Amino acid sequence: MLDWSSCKAVERDPGRLSGEWVFQGTRVPVSALFENLEDGAQTAQFLEWFPGVTDLQVRAVLDHAAKSLGASQVA
Repeated sequence: MLDWSSCKAVERDPGRLSGEWVFQGTRVPVSALFENLEDGAQTAQFLEWFPGVTDLQVRAVLDHAAKSLGASQVA
């Protein structure tokens, strides 16, 4: 499980979506991005389907995930 606490594009509120990490200012779970990408969607499609999420947020989340996974593979 990735630690999203240092990613400014996401937030978590225990009273919203059971405390799941969501894109900041939305109710769109971060997991929805990865599920859609795994199913073959492009980021442009995801942004179209979830209009509250910005391209900058998606890039920040993907960058954070890549850096986190890269760091865990080195350790």
